[in-house]
Amino acid sequence: MYNHLKEEEIVNKVGGRFKLSTLIQKRLVQINQGARPLIDTNSDDKMEIVLQEILHDKIFLDTSNEVQVNHLDMFDTPELELDDM
Repeated sequence: MYNHLKEEEIVNKVGGRFKLSTLIQKRLVQINQGARPLIDTNSDDKMEIVLQEILHDKIFLDTSNEVQVNHLDMFDTPELELDDM
């Protein structure tokens, strides 16, 4: 189901299994509280959304184990059109 968790790539990307589980848990809380996904997806599976955000380097844990958004990718996001509101 979540084959990404079996691969060492995602574990190494975050810095270990404990950090991975912490990042997943904290990001799931954010999404459950209304945070929008940082990736384009048609999936409603929140766990898959978080895993894809990690794999695409959209989120990471800072030194105090808080979820941070990779702001380098912010320039790749589409502009918000005020006419669409």
